[in-house]
Amino acid sequence: MTIKPRFCVALLALALASAPVGVSLAQSMGGSGENPNASRTTLDPIPPEGGWDGLAKLLEAVKPGVDTRLTPSPSQITAHIERMLNRGENEEALAMIEKRQAEISDQRGTDVQLMFQHARALAALKRTNEAIDIYTDMTTRFPELPEPWNNLAALYAGRGELEKAQDALQMALRADPGYAAARANLGDLQLLQALRTYKKAASDGVPGMQEKVREVETMLKDKQGK
Repeated sequence: MTIKPRFCVALLALALASAPVGVSLAQSMGGSGENPNASRTTLDPIPPEGGWDGLAKLLEAVKPGVDTRLTPSPSQITAHIERMLNRGENEEALAMIEKRQAEISDQRGTDVQLMFQHARALAALKRTNEAIDIYTDMTTRFPELPEPWNNLAALYAGRGELEKAQDALQMALRADPGYAAARANLGDLQLLQALRTYKKAASDGVPGMQEKVREVETMLKDKQGK
């Protein structure tokens, strides 16, 4: 199974960050009598009642409400979680992920996409160690997937563990030599490594190193701004 590349973390942004209208559909009184919830799942909000108020109130009085929305499929659940993560609704996404994991805990096999989203949510909530544990588990169980390696590298870089980040990116590229996100991140990582080297040289009094430090810092800031 291949995880879509858009799920991946931008290494440079994370590394530098660690450094010093909804549409409502009303029901109609006339028509074919089709179920308006036929295409809705329980992930979607219940629409407001429409039509004749008197009839609506009468029906409400004599009959309890029935939720006719469909149970969402696994793919609909992961797609919904993905949208939540992309909107920054990380706490809500994590709660849904953990609920879904509890529901499928007795099933055979692993929902790789849900596992990946779990790590993403934890990382977004700054629960870095837990996210690293999940990504590491994924790289052991599914080494052919480049995305967990890439995101693991981003978290390592964010902690200043540049050698580990480089190893993870190289594994991502070994899994998929054409994986552009990992290759771009490797270039950013090399800039971070150069910055570290220049700073060390500057602290040792090597002439011209302060200028090198400023040059690389400017390059990194420019890249982050794009």
